[in-house]
Amino acid sequence: MNSAEITDASFRAAVEAIDCGDVVVLRELLEADASLVVRRLDRPAEGYFARPYLLWFVAENPIRHEKLPANIVEVAEVILLALRAGGDPGYSFIVDNTMGLVCTGRIPKECGVQIPLMELLVRYGAAVKGSVLGAIGQRNFEAARWLLAHGSSYDPGTAVGLDDVEGAARLAGEATASQLYVALVVAAFFGKAEMIRLLLGAGVDVNGSGTSEDFGGFHSHASALHQAVHSGSIEAVRLLVEAGADRFAKDSVYGGTPIGWARYMREEAVGVEEKGRFGEIEGFLGQEVG
Repeated sequence: MNSAEITDASFRAAVEAIDCGDVVVLRELLEADASLVVRRLDRPAEGYFARPYLLWFVAENPIRHEKLPANIVEVAEVILLALRAGGDPGYSFIVDNTMGLVCTGRIPKECGVQIPLMELLVRYGAAVKGSVLGAIGQRNFEAARWLLAHGSSYDPGTAVGLDDVEGAARLAGEATASQLYVALVVAAFFGKAEMIRLLLGAGVDVNGSGTSEDFGGFHSHASALHQAVHSGSIEAVRLLVEAGADRFAKDSVYGGTPIGWARYMREEAVGVEEKGRFGEIEGFLGQEVG
């Protein structure tokens, strides 16, 4: 979202102050209009950033500028102080969602402020319970480990994502069918053939399904086979197909089949080696379909 698209003039000015790290202007705006911290924009109307609050803009997720000001932690605290002082009943919702945006964001990580922002949010009451798969799905492994160290849940999918073979084996034996399948999706997403073998040995249903809670913000829109294709690992793809994965399954966003994904990835690939990997997967799936 470009700040020029924000029709609320005060809100737009506050977002611009966040973007340039101007704590003086931001503090003045909040003092002049205390409702800024609890107002919501009317757009975007859908998605994970639907009707955003001001605090959500400190995460740069979705990406708008590819950067955050060096003093973003100070900027965020100015907003948090005003939010806490207002005593709004939606406080926890605002702060918890900000935590989710920060721990799954690419820009906070690249700017070296992801953990400091998370520490700040926890000091102001953000929850850390629940899954860390959202962070793992964005390859924010340090953020995931930080959350785990502060009380988040450890499940088979998390163990797979963090390459904990011993933990994955132990947890798989106690897991529900949903948890096992989500772990398989995680393994496939990263092309972890050994983890796929481990989960197959634990009896995972390669055409199963997982609950929203078990996915925890991970990539739930496509099957494990789709995810293996996306990883570029022919070994992962072969393992799943040989275990009976549905080669005609369609993802819930684009309606694409695994071979359709392979074709798209080959066409979009950069470099001979990458094109070759996806071409091999496309050829393999084509033979299987034929």
